[in-house]
Amino acid sequence: MEQNKQRIVVKVGTSTLTHDSGAVDLRSMEHLVRVLSDLSGAGHEVILVTSGAIAVGTARLGLSERPKELRMKQAAAAVGQCRMMHIYDKLFSEYNRTMAQILLTGDDVEDPERAEHLRSTFSALLEMGVIPVVNENDSVSSAEIETGHHKVLGDNDTLSAIVAELCRADLLVLLSDIDGLYNADPKRYPGASLLHRVTELTPEILEMAGGAGSWRGTGGMATKLSAARIAMAAGCDMVITNGERMENLYGIVEGQDIGTRFIASR
Repeated sequence: MEQNKQRIVVKVGTSTLTHDSGAVDLRSMEHLVRVLSDLSGAGHEVILVTSGAIAVGTARLGLSERPKELRMKQAAAAVGQCRMMHIYDKLFSEYNRTMAQILLTGDDVEDPERAEHLRSTFSALLEMGVIPVVNENDSVSSAEIETGHHKVLGDNDTLSAIVAELCRADLLVLLSDIDGLYNADPKRYPGASLLHRVTELTPEILEMAGGAGSWRGTGGMATKLSAARIAMAAGCDMVITNGERMENLYGIVEGQDIGTRFIASR
């Protein structure tokens, strides 16, 4: 794979984009947009998969906690999605980048004809130097927010891997609130060591995935490993790294040992 020009999908989780209150973490979003704009300026093709619509909508509506009722969650997602796109558009414009919004449901990627149209749309946007910003269409699709799982999407880790497969990306980076995959739970075992390279999803590796992540998001390590399976099968490397250090994206794109890299068989 050429180091100089890559097609990169970056997925950012709710915990990276929002404060504990659920309000937008503007510093984190600004930092992310700056690095992605810079990578785009260096000639890479960048696609951002973003979470956070329900959390941001919840805060925007002044609700004290994330709604439990499906219709209220979907309403919060509609408000939050609008707010987030407004902020992304404003920030990308400051760095002279144009962004586009793409909202997906499971049906869009499952249906071969729709998936083909989607691939064409992505390719047209990337050709023009536009940065597509993708999220699951939570106001329409109830899969993730109702049940927490779904045969196709259901969380943005899986969604980002499907987008990477669809767009034939070279690299998928999951920005999370963890540094990568450890050989044991680092919260419980302080001596746990970070795995830098994984070439195969063995039963031992899969066993290292604990439960779900932080309360504001839906994805735990298990969803990240299922994303790795999709990406690796599509010939795309995947990296799990901590979203607190956005500038690490530069080193990851260069192939440095940052976070955990799942290496696809070419």
